[in-house]
Amino acid sequence: MTSKPRIGILGIMQDLYDDMIPGIAQRQEGYAAELAAHLADVGEFIPSKPVKYRADAEREMREFEAGGLDGVMVVMLTYGPAMRVARLLAESRLPILLANIQPEPNVTPAWDMADMTYNQGVHGAQDTANAMVRAGRRFAVITDDWRSESFAAGVSRWARAAAALTAWRSLRVAIFGYAMNDMGDIRVDESALIRSLGPEILAVAQGDLYRGMQVVTDQQITEVMAFEDERFEIDPRLSGEERTDHARMQIAIERLLEDGGYGAYTAHFDAIGEDGRFSRLPLAAASSLMAKGYGYAAEGDVLTACMVAAGHTLIGDAHFTEMYAMDFASDSILMSHMGEGNWKIARSDRRVKLVKRPLGIGRLSDPPTFLFQYQPGPATLATLVSLEGTRFRMVVAEGENLDSQELPALEMPYGQFRPASGVRDCLTGWMKAGGPHHEVMNLGHHAADWQAFCELAGIEFAQV
Repeated sequence: MTSKPRIGILGIMQDLYDDMIPGIAQRQEGYAAELAAHLADVGEFIPSKPVKYRADAEREMREFEAGGLDGVMVVMLTYGPAMRVARLLAESRLPILLANIQPEPNVTPAWDMADMTYNQGVHGAQDTANAMVRAGRRFAVITDDWRSESFAAGVSRWARAAAALTAWRSLRVAIFGYAMNDMGDIRVDESALIRSLGPEILAVAQGDLYRGMQVVTDQQITEVMAFEDERFEIDPRLSGEERTDHARMQIAIERLLEDGGYGAYTAHFDAIGEDGRFSRLPLAAASSLMAKGYGYAAEGDVLTACMVAAGHTLIGDAHFTEMYAMDFASDSILMSHMGEGNWKIARSDRRVKLVKRPLGIGRLSDPPTFLFQYQPGPATLATLVSLEGTRFRMVVAEGENLDSQELPALEMPYGQFRPASGVRDCLTGWMKAGGPHHEVMNLGHHAADWQAFCELAGIEFAQV
């Protein structure tokens, strides 16, 4: 992720206790501030003033929604009646977490009625949850001791999912040209996608890319090449013209994305190759733009471009890939694609290479291509299935990238992924769930993160 989630804390109580326990509002407001400070490593948490009346709640939620927050955590500072917040929580566009917590984790013989009142939030949480269930409002619940590591971990997972979903709802995805003909599993009803999940798909003419390349400056090209020289092993067979042309394409694509407010893009090789104005495919550009945090997928696959964008926000350093072949001897799947890959997931003990790479696809000149193997260790694959209407399903597999053999003839990013469930069961389950052939990969085990995202977004979840 590029930044921490920003979450509002809606602290709810009522005025019933003000006369009975003078100063209770100030005390519980301090509890909310302490909670926010405790979660500072998770994200930026912004407590509201204690909400006692419907007008208070509506004012605080207006400020949260206008403040560009990623979600709202509802906390009972004492018991608070649900009807004061039922409508605004049902109608809010922000993801909601109901934190079923209380100031003190244990009941002790020293408790008096004041202690009972400070810690009686659970029945307010039940009242509020009931109202949201009856309204058909999706929300998450965490019941825990707020000082525990498990609570912080649970809030972190939800907050990252909320940030990813909030970003998704305003995501703009550029498609250069058109999608690959007759490839069925990348197809999606774009109006259903924007209605149900939020990402907007917009076509960008190849001419815009060509015109953008014409205004790239020598200084910009020099900066890209200097960065590559410092960070990567450069194939001496690469000519200055090849590297300059590649850098020019990368800079032009990034400027188009930046100017258009796009967080992701996809480009089909035929749309570039058939245009007639380009010398080579922008494969290295896709790799470096993924490393900068843009979503990407090949062949006009807008769904997986959306997934890579979400993977950046939810987890970080998302990588576009596909399943190439099964290796039953190692119970793994060879993962790769035509030449695109986020070099931030490369194995750390070998330098990433930028190579001269012959490629007949697209019928253009050789495209400079990044070459690396995936970092060995835990990894997660995820993909999005478009079902009928506004139904979507996410298929996820956890496993590990093997410390596998080198494949000298494979001049593109690659690795061997061993699913935790085994190749046979994983791929059988993948296909039964309708999982397509393009995926997003993140290092680490993150099925629970994707499941939290799906629960907030209303996406079916299948782990195989």
